[in-house]
Amino acid sequence: MEKNTALVIGVDYGTDSVRALIVDAADGREISSEVFYYPRWQAGLYCDPMKNQFRQHPQDYLEGLQAAVTGALKQAPAGTAAKVRGLSVDTTGSTPCAVNRQGVPLALTSEFAENPNAMFVLWKDHTAVKEAEEINHHARTWGGEDYTKYEGGIYSSEWFWSKILHVLRADRQVAEAAFSWVEHCDWMPALLCGDTNPLTLKRSRTAAGHKAMWHASWNGLPSEAFLAGLDPKLKGLRSRLYTDTFTGDVPVGTLSAEWAERLGLSEKVVVGVGAFDAHYGAVGAEIEPNRLVKVMGTSTCDMITCEIPKTGEKLVRGICGQVDGSIIPGLLGLEAGQSAFGDIYAWFRDLLMWPLENVLMAVSDCEESAKRNLLKKIEERLIPELSLAAEKIAIEDSTVLALDWMNGRRTPDANQALKGALIGLTLGSDAPRVFRALVEATAFGSKKIIERFIQEGVRIDGVIALGGIAKKSPFVMQVTADVLAMPIKVVASEQACALGAAMAAAAACGVHPSIPAAQKAMSSGFEKVYEPDSKNSRKYQELYARYNALGEVIEKQFTTE
Repeated sequence: MEKNTALVIGVDYGTDSVRALIVDAADGREISSEVFYYPRWQAGLYCDPMKNQFRQHPQDYLEGLQAAVTGALKQAPAGTAAKVRGLSVDTTGSTPCAVNRQGVPLALTSEFAENPNAMFVLWKDHTAVKEAEEINHHARTWGGEDYTKYEGGIYSSEWFWSKILHVLRADRQVAEAAFSWVEHCDWMPALLCGDTNPLTLKRSRTAAGHKAMWHASWNGLPSEAFLAGLDPKLKGLRSRLYTDTFTGDVPVGTLSAEWAERLGLSEKVVVGVGAFDAHYGAVGAEIEPNRLVKVMGTSTCDMITCEIPKTGEKLVRGICGQVDGSIIPGLLGLEAGQSAFGDIYAWFRDLLMWPLENVLMAVSDCEESAKRNLLKKIEERLIPELSLAAEKIAIEDSTVLALDWMNGRRTPDANQALKGALIGLTLGSDAPRVFRALVEATAFGSKKIIERFIQEGVRIDGVIALGGIAKKSPFVMQVTADVLAMPIKVVASEQACALGAAMAAAAACGVHPSIPAAQKAMSSGFEKVYEPDSKNSRKYQELYARYNALGEVIEKQFTTE
C-alpha cells in the first residue's frame, strides 16, 4: 500500500454473524476481512421458534465487533491500522432494544442478563402480530394522520413500534426499567464513539423512516396523542426518543479511547451513521435510480431509488416504506421484501435431515465422531444435490405447487399470520420436485413485489442481486430470472453489505464527497448475468396464475393466528 492510502472499514451485522471488511477507499480493493459467529445465537439461546421468538444478546454484538475488526487487521499488511480513516456499521432491522437512561441495553445489566425481553428483538421475531394489527386499526380509526401511509399502508410485526409494545405488555419489569429504545444500527455507532445517551445519539434515517413511522411532514415520530391512544404504556415515550434523523454520509463522531484500544485503531477514526444491512448492501451493489436491488439471503430485501417528486406525492401500497434519503441521500428510497427466502430451503433441508440425525445416530455402529462427520457432509451437500436434481425436471413435469409464506408475508401487503402451503402432491412427488416447487414459490414471491411496484407507477429498468443465494445458487437464480422474465446481474463482491458500509464510511470521513462518489470509485462490478429463457418464462406465467389462486384461497380460508 502507498504511504498516503486511505482505508475504511465496513462492519456488517447479519443474522448469524458479524463481518468486518477493510477496503481501500481509492478503488474499492478489499484488503482483508474476518467473520465472527455469535456464540449465544449459535447455541439457540433466548429463541423459541415455535413462538416465533428470536432475540439476540448484545454481548454477542460486542464480542463480534472486537473479534471481527481485530481479526481483519491481523490478516492485513503491517501498518494497515494507521491508514484507517473511517468506519461504518450496518445491522439487521428492525432490531430494537430497551435501554436505561445511559443508553445501556438492559441485557447488559445484571438484573436482566438472561431476560430475552431485555435483548435486541431480531428482525425475524414475529411475537408482535397482535400489536401490529392494533397499530393498523388505530392508524385508520383514531381520527388523525394515518402514520402508516409512507410504509405501504400496513404496519408489520417485524417493526419498531409493534415489538416495543409487545415487550412492554409482556414484561412489567422490563417496561419499568426501560428509559428508551434503540435500533441496533443506531446503538453501535454511538457505543463506538463513547456516548450512548438515548436523547442525543444520532438515529438512522433508514431505520426511523422505514420502521418507526418517522416522517419530516409530521415533525418526526407519530404524535404523543396517537401513541398514548394506542396504549397508555406508550405514554411519554416519544419525548425520550428522537425528532431528527441522519443519512449515512453523516459522521457520528470519532472512536472513543476505549474502543480505539479494543480495536487497535486510532481515536481519529471517524464513525458514520449506521443503517440496515440491506440498504448498505444496495449501496455496495451500485444501486442507481430505477434499478431494483435484491438482497437474497435468509429473507430478501428489495430496494429501489427514484427521483423525489417535485410536486405532489406518490404513495406505493403494500411495501415496507418510502423514505427520502434512506439509501442514497437526495433520492427517494423504497423497500419491499420477503420474510423468508433461503430460510425456506433451510427448512426443507432440516426436514430431510431429521431421520438422519435421529435415526442414524441411534442405529449406526460407527463411532459418534464418524457419524457426526457424515451428517455434516450430508447437510452441506443436500441443497446442492437437490438443486442438480431439480434442474433436470421439466417445468410441466411436476404437479407440486408451493406458497412461500412459511414466515408470513412481508410484502406486498404485510401479513405475518399467513402460513406456507404445498399442494398437488402425488405418490411420485419426490424430494427434488418438492424442492423445485419451493424455489419457484420464492421466485413467484419476488415477481409479486415487482408487479406491485410497476402497478404503482415505479419504473424498473433492471434487477441487481447480491447475497449468499445470488452467489451460490445458480439454479435458484436462473428460475428467478425466468419467472421475472428479466435479466439479473450478480454483484461481484462476496461482501456487498460490508462494502456498502465501507462506501458510506468513506463519505462520512470525507475521503469522498458523497456516497454516489464513493460508489463510483469503490465498485466491485458484476460477475455474472442470468438471462431469462423466454420459453420457460411463458410456462411460468401459467404456474404463476395458479400460485396467485392458491394464495387467495389460503389467505381467505386457512389463515390462523
